[in-house]
Amino acid sequence: MPGLLQDQVGVITGAAGGIGRATAIACAREGAAVVIADLARARDDGEETLRLIEEQGGRARFVACDVTSADDQEALVADTVGAFGRLDFAHNNAGIDVIGPFTDIEEADFDRVIAVNLKGVFLGMKFQLREMVRRGGGSIVNTSSLAGLVGSAELAAYVASKHGVIGLTKSAAVEFAERGVRVNAVCPAAIRTPMMEGLPPAAKEAAVAPQAMRRLGEPNEVAEAVVWLCSERSSFVTGVAMPVDAGASAF
Repeated sequence: MPGLLQDQVGVITGAAGGIGRATAIACAREGAAVVIADLARARDDGEETLRLIEEQGGRARFVACDVTSADDQEALVADTVGAFGRLDFAHNNAGIDVIGPFTDIEEADFDRVIAVNLKGVFLGMKFQLREMVRRGGGSIVNTSSLAGLVGSAELAAYVASKHGVIGLTKSAAVEFAERGVRVNAVCPAAIRTPMMEGLPPAAKEAAVAPQAMRRLGEPNEVAEAVVWLCSERSSFVTGVAMPVDAGASAF
């Protein structure tokens, strides 16, 4: 039986680990050829994602990309089309955070979070949308966060960036709906990623506390939502900020 993304081609940023790696593996499992995009310094981890996909008989390639660079983002789309002939879906997932009291956040740290998490999504979408419109349609899924739906103490820059991702998602969804491109976002809560594992125990407990299900989610649990949103199974869904949050937004 064909997979949900059979014979499609997709780009996933931040795919050297965490949610990005899980999504790349899940998309390949569903029949897609996948371009694994991450920073050059993450090449070893990106090639591990590549190995895991190829082990299962999937098709993939690693491309070094700094999502804050317009040149890199444009080249990423061009490389994808050059290698696989098309671009059907994209998951703009690369992200960073900075933790600390609002008044202690350094301007440079704030700028860096906004550059990666928000500008990086904007630049990715800019070139992905052009290519998808050119070939008649596609699907984009952006990684926001539960922090894109609610506020959180000591995460001001991250929260601002993730709220912005939802704004970009909704705006593009409205603008491109009649041109065949659907644009959605996933909003994960506390997920077992390198970013989460780097937090002190008290911060991890605080991250899980708002959830109805009091455990860390696994990256593959977010990946399955991304696969569905990329696939034609969600053909009437656009402009959605989908919580993948263990019931946190139900309170």
